[in-house]
Amino acid sequence: MKALIKNITHSSTGIDALALRLAAGVIFTAHGAQKLFAWFGGYGLEGTAGWMASIGLEPGYLLALMAGSAEFFGGLFLILGLLVRPAGVVLALTMMVAIVSVHLEHGLFMSNNGYEFALSLLAISVGLAFRGAGSISLDRELHKKLA
Repeated sequence: MKALIKNITHSSTGIDALALRLAAGVIFTAHGAQKLFAWFGGYGLEGTAGWMASIGLEPGYLLALMAGSAEFFGGLFLILGLLVRPAGVVLALTMMVAIVSVHLEHGLFMSNNGYEFALSLLAISVGLAFRGAGSISLDRELHKKLA
């Protein structure tokens, strides 16, 4: 188990990931809070579940809970720099589902409900999953303690 956590928390040195983590983390956390808690003008879990069911994503409640939790907690993990690699993978999968099931048919541009924003978040998530949290992170500190 120690070796697994050590591998997951390994990260390339540098502070470049910090800007990506913080920006994407705030966006993901806010979007997750909309889905789960109806904060920031969101519809909450019941409203999000109803909308997901209406577009054919069933079971709506479970998928709303999963998407909202992935975004909210994944975003918090990015901000903290904790378990960034697994959080990046989960967030990337969430964005792929959003692109394919909601945005792809509308084309690229956000003005038409397209996938450009989700694609940007997907790219950041994939990059962080490969790169890790960077030098200024809880992952880095955890990795040092396990070394």
